[in-house]
Amino acid sequence: MFNQYDEKYATKEFYWGKKPSPICYKVLDLLPPDKPLKLLDIGCGEGRNSIFFARNGYHVTAFDLSSAGVDKTNLLAEEAGVKINTFVANLNEFRLEENFDILFSTGTLHYIPENIRKELFQNYKEHTNENGLHVFSVFVKKPFIKPAPDGESTAQKWISGELMNFYHDWKIEHSIEEIFDCMSSGIPHKHVSNRIIARKFRGEL
Repeated sequence: MFNQYDEKYATKEFYWGKKPSPICYKVLDLLPPDKPLKLLDIGCGEGRNSIFFARNGYHVTAFDLSSAGVDKTNLLAEEAGVKINTFVANLNEFRLEENFDILFSTGTLHYIPENIRKELFQNYKEHTNENGLHVFSVFVKKPFIKPAPDGESTAQKWISGELMNFYHDWKIEHSIEEIFDCMSSGIPHKHVSNRIIARKFRGEL
């Protein structure tokens, strides 16, 4: 299976680096692995976040469309001395059949087309354990932000607040919209991202 990142991930260097996303540290605060917790990294890329979670005691499963990315994830896991269950899958076709405590994804959800979002997020929510977290970020469109020079034809349009709408019945632990600088193409540009941490919770707050 080939996608646009296979060539980028096939080199010895790590395209996204090895440093985890800052939001990973919020997961440690909100749901620390005081007991065995299962975490799924959706669109793991080269594994920088998966390895962070595995090193901190979570039982990590990770997948990506890029087989080269999954290979790099396995390599990084071996270097770190941790075990991760990995597989290759298409985000838009894969559906959960087992429960997890944490679903994590950054830099991937913008590939989900509008017509399957409701069904896909319902699947994610149904297969999340009570008190579990969804830790997601998605790029959103803004008229004052120019398209990225390496923009992909498979990227889909998301708007501000759309991600939060899927969690009107969950507890919102963290939510932010931020503009950040990026050099992924070698050309300075900006992105706008919505980030959310939502908790599956029933009962009185």
